[in-house]
Amino acid sequence: MGHRDPEIEEVVRETTEIAWSFGAAEPYSLELAELISSRVPWAEKVRFVNSGTEAVMSALRVARAATGREKILKFDGCYHGHLDSLLVKAGSGLAGESSSDSAGISATSIANTLVLPLDDEASVERVFETEGKNIAALIIEPLPANYGLLIQRKEFLLKIVETARKYGTLVVFDEVISGFRVGFQGMSGLLGIWPDLVTYGKIIGGGFPVGCYAGKKDLLDLVAPSGPVYQAGTLSANPFGMRAGLATLKKAQRDSIYSVLDDRTKIFTDTMTKLLNKKSNQEWEAVIHSSLFWFRKKTQQPIRRIDLIPEGHKESFAKVFHTFLKNGIYLAPSGYEVGFLSWAHDDEIIAKTLEIADKALKTF
Repeated sequence: MGHRDPEIEEVVRETTEIAWSFGAAEPYSLELAELISSRVPWAEKVRFVNSGTEAVMSALRVARAATGREKILKFDGCYHGHLDSLLVKAGSGLAGESSSDSAGISATSIANTLVLPLDDEASVERVFETEGKNIAALIIEPLPANYGLLIQRKEFLLKIVETARKYGTLVVFDEVISGFRVGFQGMSGLLGIWPDLVTYGKIIGGGFPVGCYAGKKDLLDLVAPSGPVYQAGTLSANPFGMRAGLATLKKAQRDSIYSVLDDRTKIFTDTMTKLLNKKSNQEWEAVIHSSLFWFRKKTQQPIRRIDLIPEGHKESFAKVFHTFLKNGIYLAPSGYEVGFLSWAHDDEIIAKTLEIADKALKTF
C-alpha cells in the first residue's frame, strides 16, 4: 500500500486507544486468520508469528515433526530468513552439499541442509533418489525475488513438487515476498500449485512486524497446545499487526489493486528501460512480474539461476543507482535487489519519477 497509507494509518491510531499487546488470543487475530483461510484454500489453519524468518523456522519444525525426518532441501538463489540452518549456499557439484553463507554459523547447523540449483529438475530427482527418505521438507520461493527476479518455469515447479510428494516430503512455499503481492492468493494461486505449508510476511500485517505460517489442518494441529510442536511469542498476533493487516487485505480485495499495479509497473519499467538504453552504452531490460521489477543487463535467454546473472551487472547497476540517488530517486541499492511498485505510486508519481530519471541520465 505504500508508506503511511491514510486508511491503514487511521486504523493504527485507533488501535493505540484499544490495546497494545495481550500476549494472548484476541478477536482481531481470529478475524485475520479467517479472512486468509476463506480466500486461500491451502491455508486451512493459520499461526501468527513476528517475522518471515520465524514463519519459516516454525513451518520447518512442523515438517520435521510430521515426517520424523531431519533434512531440508532448499535452492540456491532463494532466501528464507536469517535462521542458521537456511543461511547456506550450494557447495561444489550437484549433490546438494552446502556451505555457510555467513560468519558465526556452525557446521552442525547446516549439516542437514541440502542446496540445489534452481531450474534443474534432474538434480532434484538425483538427490531424492539417494536422500528422499531423509528429507522432511522441500522449501522454495515460487517466485525467487531475493537475488534478482528469477522467474521459474511452471514445469520445473510442478516437477519438484511431484518428486517431493513421491518420497513423502512436505512442500513449503515461501511467499513472504509474493504472498498477497502478486495476487490475493500469491504465486500458489496464480500457478495453481498448492503447497503443504506456506509462509507469509509483513504484508499480512500492513507492514508491521508480522508473519504467519499456514497449511493443512492435520499439520497445523501438531502445534501446541493441540500437538507436541512448540511455538510461541509474546508479541505474536499483537493488535497493531492484526488490525493493520485486516485493513490492508480488505483494501486489497476491495480496490482491485492488482490489475492497476500490474499496468503501472509495465508502464514504468517500459519507459525507464527506454531511457536507460537511450543514455547508456549497454543494453538494459526490465524483468517484471506483477508489481515486482528488476533492471539488469539484457541477455539472450531468461535468467532463472544466480550463476547466469551477467558478469559486471552489480557494478553497472551501482552507477545507475548513484546517478538516480543524486537526483532524488531511490531504487533498491543492490543490483540483486528487486523493486516494487506500491499503491502509493500513482500515475502522477510515476510520471514525475520518469521525468527526473530522464534529466538525471543526461549526466550518466
